[in-house]
Amino acid sequence: MTKPEYHDTEEFQNRQRKLQELREMGIDPFPPKYNPSHDSADLAKLWGPVKIGGNHEAEAGETPCVSVAGRLVLFRPMGKNAFGQIQDKSGRIQVMFNRDVTEFSGYTPTDETTPLKLIEKKIDLGDIIGVEGHLFHTQKGELTILVKKATLLTKTLLPLPDKHSGLADKEMRYRKRWLDLISNPSVLKVFKDRSKILQLIRHHFDELQFTEVETPILGSLYGGAEARPFTTVLNALDQKMFLRISLEISLKKLIVGGLDRVFEIGKVFRNEGIDRMHNPEFTMLEAYAAYWDYNDIMHLTETLIEKIALALHDTTQVAFFLPEKQESVIIDFKAPWIRLSMKESIKKYANLDCDALSEDDMRAILSQDGMDPKEIAESNRGLLIAHIFETKVQHHLIQPHHITDYPIETTPLCRPHRDPTLRNQGLIERFECFVLGEELGNAYSELNDPELQRKLLEHQAERREKGDEEATPFDEEFVEALCQGMPPTGGLGIGIDRLVMLFTNSHSIRDVLFFPWMKPTYAVEKE
Repeated sequence: MTKPEYHDTEEFQNRQRKLQELREMGIDPFPPKYNPSHDSADLAKLWGPVKIGGNHEAEAGETPCVSVAGRLVLFRPMGKNAFGQIQDKSGRIQVMFNRDVTEFSGYTPTDETTPLKLIEKKIDLGDIIGVEGHLFHTQKGELTILVKKATLLTKTLLPLPDKHSGLADKEMRYRKRWLDLISNPSVLKVFKDRSKILQLIRHHFDELQFTEVETPILGSLYGGAEARPFTTVLNALDQKMFLRISLEISLKKLIVGGLDRVFEIGKVFRNEGIDRMHNPEFTMLEAYAAYWDYNDIMHLTETLIEKIALALHDTTQVAFFLPEKQESVIIDFKAPWIRLSMKESIKKYANLDCDALSEDDMRAILSQDGMDPKEIAESNRGLLIAHIFETKVQHHLIQPHHITDYPIETTPLCRPHRDPTLRNQGLIERFECFVLGEELGNAYSELNDPELQRKLLEHQAERREKGDEEATPFDEEFVEALCQGMPPTGGLGIGIDRLVMLFTNSHSIRDVLFFPWMKPTYAVEKE
């Protein structure tokens, strides 16, 4: 196996040499445990506003004794003292090493090398250390730890990014997220907000007495969306298998089984394009409630997102920067949101009356917008209406909207509209929610008629036989489950990554995934 390029760099070799020298001195460069008493944010909160003596009082032990651990990110020798900064998960704190006071764990001083000199010569920026000592404020008022004892916790062999330029290259930031997190506090906040959003979602569904479940990622069939799956082989059975593209089918089977309210937050996989809104692996929230319909799910969705806004921003009115327009806009997430049927939204925002347009009229309109002629030609009336919405309306939906009553051609899993007039127009009880011109969630009054479900899935199977790789394969087991009775049910799907993008004002899905898909830089073994 060839060595990576960094092995030949002077920096790597220097740090390797220091590592060996530390071991020869009897210092363990990778001890198993350390117990910090506080993190930097704790110290700033507890003692930052309080004036704590000066160096002399600190040396005398008359101030709080604390310990912290983290990366050494700044170091400045100044005669008998050296100032540095320790960065931990919550921020940074200044530390002061002193020639007469500071000890180094595992090292016995000699006349030639004091602990301070050892730190100067053998410890590098980026090394993880623990420090124990007394707090004081410098003459400039900065909270500082006078280090009584320093402990090396991890000797690093590669340097951190340059402290002035940071990690500016976006591809490098996504590829080496660990460096991005170290270098950019704002990135760390995005992922802390992501974690908080997941906690808020779980709390909201728990309050509504939903049961969180886990369903299989790997299956012999896939469904619940129109997408191309990833395939693999189960060697034990010599059987072709698929990574799930949706959570829907398994969750509906649990509704049939009597779990009246279920939700799952899990990974799904779609073997499709990669852009700022799409990653092959992403996280979905799906929830299903027996005896609810899409109106109940609308209320659930808008109150959930309202709650997230309040928790993160203390208000439902949140400012967002729109890079394409180079301006900010205030979004109000307070429920209830604007509700328009798809046809109403086309009339309002595109000044087009779909009921007065022929299919040829709609095809001509879409041709002017530069849509693929083949897709236009192959689309029936319902799909043409959906295409007009996407091209003429969606970008206008800046404030939160629920768009309702879609054509039946847009999904095979939603029930026909209860209103006879709308049902005769081929409309279904579906809505999608939009904010800042992007789709955030998708929901139905779920189809529970097994005979109609069979018919719609058979149509999908026909499309698949004709070469449509995104059409859903026929799932006899799912139809059987419906034959045994699924109660009236409302269902919801929300892309977690897009939700996090929204609330962290992130422009790309890669900004909210710890490890977005990137082409590998090291050699990958091929079959």
